[in-house]
Amino acid sequence: MSHDYPHLLQPLDLGFTQVKNRVLMGSMHTGLEEERDGFPKLAAFYEERAKGGVGLIVTGGIAPNFRGRVAPFGSELSKPWHVKKHKLITEAVHRHGTKICMQILHTGRYAYHPFNVAPSKIKAPINPFTPSAMSDRQIRTTIAHFARAAKLAQQAGYDGVEVMGSEGYLINQFLCPRTNKRSDKWGGSFQNRSRFALEIINAIRAAVGSDFIIIYRLSMLDLVPDGNQFDEVIELGKAVEAAGVNIINSGIGWHEARVPTIVTSVPRGAFTWITARVKASLSIPIVAVNRINTPEIAESILAKGEADMVSMARPLLADPAFVNKAAQGAGHTINTCIACNQACLDHVFENKRASCLVNPQACYETELQFHPASTKKKLAVVGAGPAGLAFSCYAAERGHEVHLFDSASEIGGQFNYAKQIPGKEEFHETIRYFDQRLKELGVNLHLNSRQSADSLAAGQYDDVVLATGVVPRDVELTGANPDQVVGYLDVLKEHKKLGKRVAIIGAGGIGFDVAEYLTTEESPTLDVKAWSEIWGVDHNYSDRGGLTKPVQEHSPRQIYLLQRKTSKVGAGLGKTSGWVHRATLAKKGVSMLAGCSYKAVTEKGLLIERDGEVTELEVDHIVICAGQIPQRELQQQLIDAGQSVHLIGGADVAAELDAKRAIRQGAELAAQI
Repeated sequence: MSHDYPHLLQPLDLGFTQVKNRVLMGSMHTGLEEERDGFPKLAAFYEERAKGGVGLIVTGGIAPNFRGRVAPFGSELSKPWHVKKHKLITEAVHRHGTKICMQILHTGRYAYHPFNVAPSKIKAPINPFTPSAMSDRQIRTTIAHFARAAKLAQQAGYDGVEVMGSEGYLINQFLCPRTNKRSDKWGGSFQNRSRFALEIINAIRAAVGSDFIIIYRLSMLDLVPDGNQFDEVIELGKAVEAAGVNIINSGIGWHEARVPTIVTSVPRGAFTWITARVKASLSIPIVAVNRINTPEIAESILAKGEADMVSMARPLLADPAFVNKAAQGAGHTINTCIACNQACLDHVFENKRASCLVNPQACYETELQFHPASTKKKLAVVGAGPAGLAFSCYAAERGHEVHLFDSASEIGGQFNYAKQIPGKEEFHETIRYFDQRLKELGVNLHLNSRQSADSLAAGQYDDVVLATGVVPRDVELTGANPDQVVGYLDVLKEHKKLGKRVAIIGAGGIGFDVAEYLTTEESPTLDVKAWSEIWGVDHNYSDRGGLTKPVQEHSPRQIYLLQRKTSKVGAGLGKTSGWVHRATLAKKGVSMLAGCSYKAVTEKGLLIERDGEVTELEVDHIVICAGQIPQRELQQQLIDAGQSVHLIGGADVAAELDAKRAIRQGAELAAQI
């Protein structure tokens, strides 16, 4: 047992029961809840995390009734026959001494269907469906439904429930003047607005008895106008404690908030200050949340007394063995969550099954497995970017002899450019993890080693895997002066110095990254105070919702971000993170122009045409970020030589820089080769 993290690994005594450590796996919807035969897969998913040492798991949100469902076919626990499938989960988790609570979630006006309800008839800005205002009778019925769901959860073997009172869902909608305009006893004064939350807790406690964990997710910082004020948060916290709640979990921000709370550019532990302040007024255990992704930061939060537990959801998607690795003093071997959201939240919001960019086995535990290979092969992998690294590690894990080649002097491929972008510092962690894995698994790594068909033939490999990635696509510009026009690799790899005015051609992920790189002098991601000021998060909590006027950011350059398509600039970025990238650049005065055709490079800059009008942009440099093409010239030569060849990652399909697909493709090939 490691002595590195004494606070993290200390048991938590709740009186009638104990949690074996201070790690709570936060609630996360996976999409398996709704899939046909999804519950056995969900049980395997949670069991893997229990096996990995987590103390307490909270499931994804389960609705207490039909109107509360996330979507028309969303998961619900309201009938006795629903209990059986939940038992699969609780039995799997309990085999490993881990506790599990089911989250009861009523989405209120966030429900993505026409039967949604709310305290008042006010449509959410992120939902096309307008809710109907709840009648007094509907409110009382809903309170009874929460209690019924908790009782059924108890019958299913759960150790407790988490009542979802934050993130802008129904209970939170009752609490805030923003969404509660009622004049009856459920609206008006704070006492009236908080009645719904407290009656739910009282009803649940009456239904389940005293030896059952109730966690209440308290919205500590709404981050929306007309949210709660600090004294109301404390008043509710005290009332919730008095009502018999065992643990208070932090809720930060509403889904409609225009402040990012979990994307990769949010500093680690950015919101522990508010949890610490709330904790000072309460006596039951309090949980810190959001962007806690290493055992070091978790330990430091607990050691400083800012919280009694730490919640991690995505970090346990990335590495189910997180807690065991920390306990064994092997924290450096953890596959760290980079908070990219690309395979988890983006998938869930698109009604797809969640997974994880850095761990494609997440939510595919029963389908993507790496059994020892029946025939051990000698394999060559060309390219040590995400696809090549993933394939090499999984293939070596199965017992193959793997030789990994790259012409560069370091592993990581395109991740080496991504990690330099302000707000993407987490990408360093994935390269560190793969470096560690290659050593552990005995992969033969050959850097500074450019391969040809002849050199590969000489190695007598059973199979060759080409993970050679992509090369930037050229754009033909008339009148181009080579000093004026550069590629994104000139900027991110060669660190070419650019002038004060720059046009970027191409507004996909790379165009946005280059714009971020060129407009930022110091990354606020590494400084909670600076980041909070930029986004208008008020640590003094002077106004409702904890918002203040954002500090104006200074950009060292004037940037034009241009695209040919007429759609909104950045429309193709991630569903849950794209708006953050757009807002960040807008704050720095970047001009984002769609529907551009590029006429010519002039002495003054770039001639473009938009809506039939020709404009000359006065710029010092033009950066080409207009996509990539696969780099696969070795493929045909190898096939001609009779070699068995596989293409993965960008070498296979060069659609934006897609590490999620590259890593999954590498893993899937390794599982079957």
